[in-house]
Amino acid sequence: MNHNDVLRSLRYMLKFNDAKMVGIIKLSGLEVSAEALASYVKKEEEPGFVRCPDPVMAHFLDGLVIHRRGKDDSRPAQPVELPVTNNTILKKLRVAFELKEEDLHVILNSVKFPVSKPELSALFRKVGHDNYRPCGDQLLRNFLKGLTLRVRG
Repeated sequence: MNHNDVLRSLRYMLKFNDAKMVGIIKLSGLEVSAEALASYVKKEEEPGFVRCPDPVMAHFLDGLVIHRRGKDDSRPAQPVELPVTNNTILKKLRVAFELKEEDLHVILNSVKFPVSKPELSALFRKVGHDNYRPCGDQLLRNFLKGLTLRVRG
């Protein structure tokens, strides 16, 4: 799933405006202008559309974790995880929204996209692990849809 779609989906879900999105990215240490962000949340067919680069998406996800859970000053800042894959997005959203495995199943079942426990746990394994599975666009899209239903009601 491209990063622009994820940004648009999260922006809608959380009812954020451009200024709030810029502020969240800034929480993780990256400066992005409101104009640049506006070009990232446009649809592909709109004039001025620009693909959202991996570093911007990574900083947005890290900033979202800080925004929702607070900053932990007792530990050093984690390095930005690049490249940003669907698995990374799923992991960061799980942390930001403090979701447990049961919550993930409920979210996916709410949009009629059931996933077995082994399938779900394979998405959170490290790359290279025997049981690691890449997260598909369809799963991430349905997860975002279900999370939106959960957050917005």
